[in-house]
Amino acid sequence: MTTAQPATTDATPLPEVLCIGETMAMVTSADAGPVATAETFTISPGGAESNLAQHLAELGVPTAWVSALGDDPLGDRVLAAIESSGVDTRWVVRDPCANTGVYVKDPGAKVYYYRRGSAASRLGPMHVSGWPVATARWVHVSGITPALSETCRALLPTVLDAARDAGAGVSFDVNYRPALWSTAEAAEVLRPLADRSDVVLVGRDEAETLWGTPTAEEIAALFPNAGRVVVKDGAVEAVELDRTDGTEVVTRVPARAVDVVEPVGAGDAFGGGYLAALLRGDGAEGRLALGHSLAAWVLGSPADYRSGHGPHVHL
Repeated sequence: MTTAQPATTDATPLPEVLCIGETMAMVTSADAGPVATAETFTISPGGAESNLAQHLAELGVPTAWVSALGDDPLGDRVLAAIESSGVDTRWVVRDPCANTGVYVKDPGAKVYYYRRGSAASRLGPMHVSGWPVATARWVHVSGITPALSETCRALLPTVLDAARDAGAGVSFDVNYRPALWSTAEAAEVLRPLADRSDVVLVGRDEAETLWGTPTAEEIAALFPNAGRVVVKDGAVEAVELDRTDGTEVVTRVPARAVDVVEPVGAGDAFGGGYLAALLRGDGAEGRLALGHSLAAWVLGSPADYRSGHGPHVHL
């Protein structure tokens, strides 16, 4: 693998937040119709961690996306789009021996992944020493990464150890993807990883699928070592269970009413808003409210990431 990283200078300060994980080239029909009959298509970045990084950057948090792309035109396109949103990409590896991952989104139907053997799937523990974990304030990862390959599965414990050693906070979005691995395997791998983080972000439905826990309180009990567990319950509410002061404080904020165009990316938007508010010191209700605001904005668009954040987002 090769990298092209400019020297860090006073003009290019180190990021406060690192978001680590794969981003693919997302292909979808230009008119939001079925892929099988479409004649024109759009190509844009598609990845949970880079989506969240873009939201953080737009909210004024200096953020880097750390990953790998093929040394190919799709990688060029993905990198340029993410850079244009203000995200630091200096630690993105360009691999001449592997391709950028691809996924095809058929609107209203399903997602098709073409990511086996991708450049990002070749990341592993050996890469962590070259990343600025030691100077980061926060590190964000997701449960997608350990599903990509054996080396990626070994990567996350190394990242978590490095963040702990550096005193950085860690957030873990469970982000269960059934197309990548079985429910039983995911449940076994993801629970101990999430429990090592400061903030766990998890959907109520995915937690029930993985661990049979239908309520926010039961879900939080799965992660006794996490300082905060945030349960996203779709169009109903988001619940934060905060144990950072030694007792568990539960905060619930209803979701915003919105006409849903496309749900993909809303969870990443929620996470970006929540973490931005956490890092600037907002209280629990403010954290959940900003998460809801960004999620509502993305739900009104077919894009995984929608810039601008809308007039209802208060910074």
